[in-house]
Amino acid sequence: MAREEVNFTKAAIEQMVAPEGGNRRYIYDAKESGLLVQITESGRKTFQLYKKHMGKPIRVTIGTFPELTVEQARKKAREIKVSLTNGENPNDKLKQQRQEMTFADLFEIYLERHAKPRKKTWREDETYFKRHLASFGKKRLSTITKGDIAAIHSSIGKDRPTHANRVLALVSSIIGRGIEYGLYESLNPCRGIKKFSEQARDRFLSGDELARFFQALEQEPNSTARDFFLVALLTGARRANVLSMRWSDLDLKGQIWRIAETKNGTPQNVPLVGPVLEILQDRRKATSSFFVFPGPGKTGHLVEPKKAWQRICQAAGIKGARIHDLRRTMGSWQAKTGASLPIIGKSLNHKSASTTSIYARLDLDPVRTAMETAAAAMLDAGGSGKK
Repeated sequence: MAREEVNFTKAAIEQMVAPEGGNRRYIYDAKESGLLVQITESGRKTFQLYKKHMGKPIRVTIGTFPELTVEQARKKAREIKVSLTNGENPNDKLKQQRQEMTFADLFEIYLERHAKPRKKTWREDETYFKRHLASFGKKRLSTITKGDIAAIHSSIGKDRPTHANRVLALVSSIIGRGIEYGLYESLNPCRGIKKFSEQARDRFLSGDELARFFQALEQEPNSTARDFFLVALLTGARRANVLSMRWSDLDLKGQIWRIAETKNGTPQNVPLVGPVLEILQDRRKATSSFFVFPGPGKTGHLVEPKKAWQRICQAAGIKGARIHDLRRTMGSWQAKTGASLPIIGKSLNHKSASTTSIYARLDLDPVRTAMETAAAAMLDAGGSGKK
């Protein structure tokens, strides 16, 4: 059979059809010699380099499409050719890594190459691993089975189904990156494991709770944590973004906070209502830190102040509330004060196919008005003197 060859482009690869009957299909790039795309029956497309090394043909896995672009794959192929010319076979290194690598080893690679550069919540991944996957981390990659992962998921899910689903998603992501990096050759064993049903959380602070919450806040000795909670409540922003808030992202004169990197990938402009501006202006005078809420740790900024949150909730007699519920409280009080769903979605940077087009047409004026109205209502309900 003649070798299939096309000029690789994003569109050309997207149109490549998967083979049938368990076979694999190989299509070569007309521009970069030896570069090919391997297509499996499941439709998975992987860039590889096919080249002779020391008289024998070898195939080196480069990465998956569309995670790698065509130009990235071509560049990597050229780098591998240089290594082969120098007598270095990348497959030898991979074989050694596979023989020695444990799930914990792969997690460290995932953390450094994927989570830390891309996820503000990478510390949550680290916590999940330490709490639930430390023993599992000792397993060699080749010995991991779907049954192993299903057992972990089931065990955690007896008491904490939502938690179990997060751990399953983490394991799947770690192994997925291993496949992408050529460190794990089998199919992802997390595929087909059914997640537990989750009940949407609708907890927010009521007017009565807000009154006690503000009173407890005034007594909180940690001023950085105290200001953090108020800013989180009155902006409705995700806690990871508030924790890492930088002065360079703030336009205090224009009363806008620009969040370039968000959880859903869409940059966000957050209106800064009056009480938030007061807090920020006071903090600006008192600190020279790069971050609005500085901390002593490696990040340089405050890390989720759980102990302060527990103190405040205990003093206020508030049960079952989490820090993330402050964000939900802003949305709920916007609804209480008459804001429309598109306005609420815009202010909280929610992203869905049905509302994105509506959000795109909204400017910040109605969003600011809705947030100011909700903030005033919360402060009034709580009996706070801030206006």
